Amino acid sequence: MVTDIARSSERMPGQALKRFAERRPAIERCDLCSAELSSDHEHLVEPATSELHCVCRACAILFGHQSSRKYRRVPRRIEQLTGFRLTDAEWTGLGIPIGMAFFVASGEAKRVIAIYPSPGGPIESLLRFDSWDDLVAKNPVLNEFEPDVEALLVNRIGEDRLYFRAPIDECYKLVGLVRQHWRGFSGGGDVWNHIGEFFASLNDRSDRQR
Repeated sequence: MVTDIARSSERMPGQALKRFAERRPAIERCDLCSAELSSDHEHLVEPATSELHCVCRACAILFGHQSSRKYRRVPRRIEQLTGFRLTDAEWTGLGIPIGMAFFVASGEAKRVIAIYPSPGGPIESLLRFDSWDDLVAKNPVLNEFEPDVEALLVNRIGEDRLYFRAPIDECYKLVGLVRQHWRGFSGGGDVWNHIGEFFASLNDRSDRQR
């Protein structure tokens, strides 16, 4: 089971969420050196604050590999896990109220955190250790994920059963899409079109499948 903490941008990377959910400036600049950024720029995570920073490649290399490890470089790898094992009953047992969420190991919290999108932003839930351990036992690939920067991204909306090893910035792009485009009680057709396009893009960019 999970325990909802009902946090949106207060503890979660609020600045990162704004970057994905709001209109971006005409020229984006590196958060660390102010260099102009390309549209496909890299990101660093600051584990102590869970904040994402938009950075140029030079800063991503320099600060992402410092021995102090104040920052962690977000990888570009995307992998669809076609053989992932998770039954409908097991998903229900996790207690997540919607069919879409991502799971990331937090170095600061020293546990796995489940986060799901909502019209108001990300909602954070803490997984019981035994729930995650059971999932890892069935899917050893989860042991390979990098803490703080890679997540298990799950889409079980409708008939979909999609599982990805995804960079954390891609997960927050999804949160931003929901926050930006949700309308009314059911979200409206526009938001579901954007969500469909998002997962289609992930699939197209997947490095490999297993």
